[in-house]
Amino acid sequence: MITQTQNSTPSQKEIFIKMVLSAWETQNSRLDKLLSKLSDEQLVAEVTPGRNSGVYLLGHLVAINDAMIPLLGFGDRLYPQLENIFISNPDKSVFEKPAIADLKKYWVEVNAELSRHISIMHPDEWFTRHNSVSDEDFAKEPHRNKLNILINRANHQSYHLGQLAFL
Repeated sequence: MITQTQNSTPSQKEIFIKMVLSAWETQNSRLDKLLSKLSDEQLVAEVTPGRNSGVYLLGHLVAINDAMIPLLGFGDRLYPQLENIFISNPDKSVFEKPAIADLKKYWVEVNAELSRHISIMHPDEWFTRHNSVSDEDFAKEPHRNKLNILINRANHQSYHLGQLAFL
C-alpha cells in the first residue's frame, strides 16, 4: 500500500512501484475495453490464419493472471484447471475450453482478487522474492522479485492485447 501524507513525499521506491502499478492497471483496462467490444464470434476466430484464437488468448491471459496469485504469495489459484488447457497445451489441443462468458467472468474475478491483494501490499513487499525463486537464487539475483513479476505480466498482456486487436 502506497500512502502519502500532506507533509511527506513518496520515496523513489514508491514512485517506481506506482509507475509499475499504473502500467499494470492500464493493460488490464485496455483488455477490459477490448473484451467488451468483441463479440463471441470474433473471439472464436483466429487472430491471423493458423494462429491462436481469441478464446484461447483470453483463457491464456486468465490462466497466467490466476497463476500470479500463488506466485506472489496471495493464496491459491481460483481456476487451476485452466493451466492444462491454456498454458501447458496449444490452442488446437483436444481439451474442451470453457464458455466465453465463463472466461470473461474468470478474467474479472481473477483480476479483482489480484487487485485486492495488490492494494494492501506494503512497498517493501514488492522487492521480496516471488514464490518460484529460492532464497539462494534470490540472494544472487534480487531483481527476481514480486514487482518484476508485475512488470513482466503487464508486458505479456500488452503483447496479447496487440494480437487480440486483429479481431
